Amino acid sequence: MIFDDELSPRQQRNLEEVLGAKVIDRSALILHIFARKARTHEGKLQVELAQHQYLLPRLVGQWRHLERLGGGIGTRGPGEAQLETDRRLIYKRINLLQHKIESVRKHRTLYRGRRKETGMPIVALVGYTNAGKSTLFNTLSKATVDVEDRLFSTLDPVTRRLALPTGQRFLITDTVGFIHKLPPSIIAAFRATLEELEEADLLLHIVDITHRNAANQCLTVEKILSELKLERKPKITVFNKLDLALSGEAELNALTTIPFLEEEILLPSEDIALISAAKGWEMDGLLNKIACHL
Repeated sequence: MIFDDELSPRQQRNLEEVLGAKVIDRSALILHIFARKARTHEGKLQVELAQHQYLLPRLVGQWRHLERLGGGIGTRGPGEAQLETDRRLIYKRINLLQHKIESVRKHRTLYRGRRKETGMPIVALVGYTNAGKSTLFNTLSKATVDVEDRLFSTLDPVTRRLALPTGQRFLITDTVGFIHKLPPSIIAAFRATLEELEEADLLLHIVDITHRNAANQCLTVEKILSELKLERKPKITVFNKLDLALSGEAELNALTTIPFLEEEILLPSEDIALISAAKGWEMDGLLNKIACHL
């Protein structure tokens, strides 16, 4: 049984006792998906760290069936002894993972330093999961990043070099998708990945215009960017998947309003792009807007 909100360890144990079934919360489900999607060494390290940090406070109660076997005053049952052993092992593993991730972070810092020396600006794709970031990345860069119609199809950041119509070169980076109520442990574990956003000169916020909750998804991403202290970063909001809402590119060119969005989202027109990444609609227009910002 899966619960939408994150459960405390006590709530999870109590529910499992009452229901007689394994209970996982939203955070555990997200971590499970991330574990299946991790491909690179860095991504696997980050996911494993988040999993261990999630598991640590939930160890209590795993060995309660052994507690009654302890005997004598001042003695500890095998359940308590096993719990302490597991804690020590998890703490040791967490420390090792943090050390390895810090090494990856230092390597990325050196790599970003070399990129800065080239003088090429960096554009990073951000957005709600499954908004079409990887499709846009592939369309612009002619790359072959995996694209799937499911959550978190991209976990590890990918960077490619592109050229604008003006001839100026820049780097574009595809990043992990955001989601409503993203667990803090996941944000912390993916610090090395999110630093790619900090180094970017421009963010492209990709929004699935056809999703019934497009407005809320847009606000969720803006909130997470604010929590990451990135709200002042130059940004173009890119409304994607117009091919699913319109009959053709000609209709897109004639479009003057943005459907499906709530009135509270008001953005200056020069910071908005309407595209279809899958069909390649309005790619030149998007590149021109990027050129104006850079």
